[in-house]
Amino acid sequence: MVKLRLKRYGRKQQNTYRIVAIDAQCRREGRALEEVGSYNLRKDQTQLDILAIVNSTREGAQPTETVYDISRKAGIFERIKANP
Repeated sequence: MVKLRLKRYGRKQQNTYRIVAIDAQCRREGRALEEVGSYNLRKDQTQLDILAIVNSTREGAQPTETVYDISRKAGIFERIKANP
């Protein structure tokens, strides 16, 4: 099963995350299938590839709670429901 989840990178105490599509059995820093965005917790910045997230979700990828909340704030899931 494929999941959309956060992949941590950056220095100590200055963590930043990439939002990736990854196999559910892989570790957090494992090999990702596709990078679909980034999230900077310190600056509260988000960069999302909306088309890639929509395509991954339609193909069966399940977002984790955190990725779901980030995507919901961006209005991605309303687009999925509006255009089935």
